[in-house]
Amino acid sequence: MNEALNRILSKNPAEPDDESVPRIGRSMGRMRLMTGRRLIGRLAIQSAAPGLELSHLDVLDAVRRAQSAGEVTVGMIAEMLRIDPSRASRVVAEMVGRNVLRREASQADARRIVVVMTEVGQNLLAEIHAQKLAIISEIVADWPQEDIDRFAMLFERFIAGYEAVFQSRDKDTPG
Repeated sequence: MNEALNRILSKNPAEPDDESVPRIGRSMGRMRLMTGRRLIGRLAIQSAAPGLELSHLDVLDAVRRAQSAGEVTVGMIAEMLRIDPSRASRVVAEMVGRNVLRREASQADARRIVVVMTEVGQNLLAEIHAQKLAIISEIVADWPQEDIDRFAMLFERFIAGYEAVFQSRDKDTPG
């Protein structure tokens, strides 16, 4: 067992009884439940894109993230989302039918087909992003600005640490 966990479980009387770390753990559990239910995505779809499914948002986001590295293929989308390539192909086909994505020949290898976001897709992604920011803004609406600024900085630091610990312990999982 690691040292931090031993310290928490032993409740050594020589150390202060710090409730902060367990509180963070409980809050993470609550957030995981809400994230698992995809509340922000569902609200964004209701507001910005009725008729889309969460899997469409996942593919759209995967295309957005992968574009910076170069051409995006269905196989790359499937790998990023950890889904079967045939499922990724079906979702991409649905999105091509909605004019959110398009397929085109690769500039590097004309035998390969790549997936590109259309202007409709870019606008949809921008609207979903705006909805997400509106929801977060509503959550912190009654917070003092210095609390929002401090939370943003601390949350970024926490997530960076979380990613670093996870990546150091799970070498087979891409970040």
